[in-house]
Amino acid sequence: MTTTRPRTVLPGLAVTAAGVAVAYLISSALPVLGALTVAVVLGVIAGSLPVLTDDLRQAIARVTKRLLRAGVVLLGLQLALPAVLSLGPGTLLAVVLTVGVTFVGTLGIGKLIRVPRGLALLVATGFSICGASAIAAMEGVVERKDSDVATAVALVTCYGSIAIAAIPLLGNVFGLEGLRLGSWAGISVHEVAQVVAAATPAGAGAVAIAIVVKLSRVVLLAPMVALVSVTENRNRTRPDGARAPLVPLFVLGFLAMVVVRSTGILPGAVLDVAKIASTLLLAGALFGLGCAVRIGVLIRTGGRALLLGLLSTLLVATTGFCALAILA
Repeated sequence: MTTTRPRTVLPGLAVTAAGVAVAYLISSALPVLGALTVAVVLGVIAGSLPVLTDDLRQAIARVTKRLLRAGVVLLGLQLALPAVLSLGPGTLLAVVLTVGVTFVGTLGIGKLIRVPRGLALLVATGFSICGASAIAAMEGVVERKDSDVATAVALVTCYGSIAIAAIPLLGNVFGLEGLRLGSWAGISVHEVAQVVAAATPAGAGAVAIAIVVKLSRVVLLAPMVALVSVTENRNRTRPDGARAPLVPLFVLGFLAMVVVRSTGILPGAVLDVAKIASTLLLAGALFGLGCAVRIGVLIRTGGRALLLGLLSTLLVATTGFCALAILA
């Protein structure tokens, strides 16, 4: 056993590393896309190539699980609670309300239009919290198909890109400027890079507040994943007969890293390295998930999935706008 495992894991690690390297280069040239989005697309493309044997796919799958958990843990180092608390109770309440309404509402819409539950859960998480990173964290605790992960990431990319143009345009229509526009971008746009792009027309101050509001949504990732894990695993057992843990260890690791970041003991250089490492690890995980996708299955789920993404985007933008207007 010990002699065969490296032979199967190392090729999978090599393929994943190559995919991440290409994804990072492309995202550096096109920052709006993001390394995670590019990685899952490259994974889907690689997965359709005949050179990926069944043994290699299994090796990539084993690597994927480890990369995912490590990436989510390091993601916690991007969150400093004092910065989030500086937003004030009104804005924080608006964020919690928006995330909750979007998550529950997207699940309801998915059920209404008969989208598979696994896909609806991933879309609800990605659209309400933080895009592809949230999808990557949630996919480990729900029953879903690998094609659901690729579809959810594709929807985040599609509608988040539309929001980059729509938020500043609608902001002008509604008379939103500066910090108000930045807050709306932070509370309603999916990916961090997309949030920055949407808030940029309103100035540097708008970008700064948009990022903090966005990160306040990311804080809710751990409790959201933990809650779904408790619900999904209540009656589920592992193949060996053991009961699945109610709260995954990587979620506890994420929370521990948030605490460490909030103490302020880590220097900026360490945080910068951790941010890059988290992005690379999550990109590797999403590349691996993409390799397991079958394009035919992905296409067949397209119509209803597109409708779900559209309605969820409208829901988060409308709820965020109203919550900020009333509470902030």
